[in-house]
Amino acid sequence: MNVQTSPEVLIIGGGPAGATAAAILAEHGHEVLVLEREKFPRYHIGESLIPFTYHPLERLGLIPRLRASAFQKKYSVVFVQPDGRASQPFYFFTRYDRDTVAQTWQVLRSEFDLMLLNHARERGAAVCEQTTVTDLLREDGRVVGVRARHADGSIAEYRAPLTLDCSGKDSFAAVRQGWRVRDPYLNKVAVWTYYEGSKRETGLDEGQTTVAFVPEKGWFWHIPLHGDRVSVGVVAEGKYLTRGGVKDPRAIFEREIHQNLWIRDHLATGRQVGPYYVTSEYTHHARYCYAPGLLLVGDAFCFLDPVFSSGLMLALKSGVLAGDTVHEALVARDFSPERFAAYGTTMRQGIENMRKLVYAFYNPTFSFKAVIDKYPEAAGDITDCLSGDVNKDLSGLWAKIREFVPLPEELPLGGPMESVLPEPVPA
Repeated sequence: MNVQTSPEVLIIGGGPAGATAAAILAEHGHEVLVLEREKFPRYHIGESLIPFTYHPLERLGLIPRLRASAFQKKYSVVFVQPDGRASQPFYFFTRYDRDTVAQTWQVLRSEFDLMLLNHARERGAAVCEQTTVTDLLREDGRVVGVRARHADGSIAEYRAPLTLDCSGKDSFAAVRQGWRVRDPYLNKVAVWTYYEGSKRETGLDEGQTTVAFVPEKGWFWHIPLHGDRVSVGVVAEGKYLTRGGVKDPRAIFEREIHQNLWIRDHLATGRQVGPYYVTSEYTHHARYCYAPGLLLVGDAFCFLDPVFSSGLMLALKSGVLAGDTVHEALVARDFSPERFAAYGTTMRQGIENMRKLVYAFYNPTFSFKAVIDKYPEAAGDITDCLSGDVNKDLSGLWAKIREFVPLPEELPLGGPMESVLPEPVPA
């Protein structure tokens, strides 16, 4: 077996969280190795950026590159009833500076993720693609590295003081440690595809994200991309989507188009391209953010229902915060759990705020309009949360919304593990 050494940090996964953490750490001058299972560019869903991705992208120095890109500009989100009635757009510039935070993008993930990973390389991180991490290496109750398999089948061990799990929804470490906790209510299924030549809005609204409702609190996303392509998918309970015994993704999708007149009208002028995709959108959380030698970042720490497109923002934000936190730990040579407590607290606060809004959204009796009609001042906090400004005191908003629908209590999860890492749960 080939034994390699990464002097300071190993990162499992080169997606947005891993690439961001790698770039930050490399910028600090640390030696970083990213082990990525696939060969980039690769396909990935989740194309919509929300305004508060601006800050991590600015920290990375990528705003000029995004402004010069072909990515579709996005200024708002709109909600559409099944009969085609659309809300007024939630324009982000009613709350934020139009030239910075309020203007974001709809991105093709194969291009966007490659941009992030190449940026990490430019900053000095080493990236090894087509390398599958198979095991965590442990000594005396702490993670000391990983075992990985390369494309040619060879096995290598990589050792480092700290390993960051940025493996995305696969949640490499959380699954193997038995840390993954399913959210009791957010357990949807998504079916999606792409269209070309379909109807688009004009001017400022061309790039808006549309959330279009179907019965039983299901919804379509409609995300205009560059190159005259639209990402469009339906999310709902599995029992709703497969009613009548229909299980074929294409049949499900084509039936649901007719459940929303706006979606039907907009797609009628276009043609469907590429495959139909299906996946579970089960929200899950990790019991811990950190155990000796191991830090969880991005979707590997928490995956939240995609209705408000918070995934990329949370991934980028956690990547920056993880990079800075790990840098401080490396400089101090202090990897005690307490050093990672603030990271876990910050990420959980943002996740819990967004989670409350998602819970409200899925309640059959809830509407943003009803809350705003009674409490006009709530519109600002709602727009903030939809925009990703989630690390703030929103208790006043939740008190107002609880007059309309119940909201979940915060989950007592996400802090660092204070003891040594136990042996993994058998598969």
